[in-house]
Amino acid sequence: MILLAAALPVSEVRGAIPLAVGVYGYAPWQAYLLSVLGNLLPVIPLLLFLGPVSDCMRRFSWGEMFFSWLFSRTRRKYIQDHENFGLTALAIFVAIPLPMTGAWSGCAVAFLLGFRFWPAFAAISSGVLLAGAIVTAAVVGMQFLIF
Repeated sequence: MILLAAALPVSEVRGAIPLAVGVYGYAPWQAYLLSVLGNLLPVIPLLLFLGPVSDCMRRFSWGEMFFSWLFSRTRRKYIQDHENFGLTALAIFVAIPLPMTGAWSGCAVAFLLGFRFWPAFAAISSGVLLAGAIVTAAVVGMQFLIF
């Protein structure tokens, strides 16, 4: 259940770690390991298949219009302004444990910005590890305050 919660784009480690510790009674280190592993499970397929899926959709006129708009807008707004940050910014973006900033969004950003697989995977993994540490520390701190 923890692996599934961590793999879902809605909860990721932000929801899986409190679920593991608070509901299922896992130790914080066990919750961290399971949640990070679960959150990294969809990263490889997402990084590998976002490109082929978009290529397939671009064969249709609506897909071509959408992806042309999306890529030009993304590159115009973000790459030109933030080109120097690159993979470090991607890792920080994934590490921030807020809604819409997890591994799933990081994969979409890596795809849109054209990062290669291994550097993107390393940055996203680093971000997930850091986000897991932040959420685990918050959960342990809350346990300390409450109990």
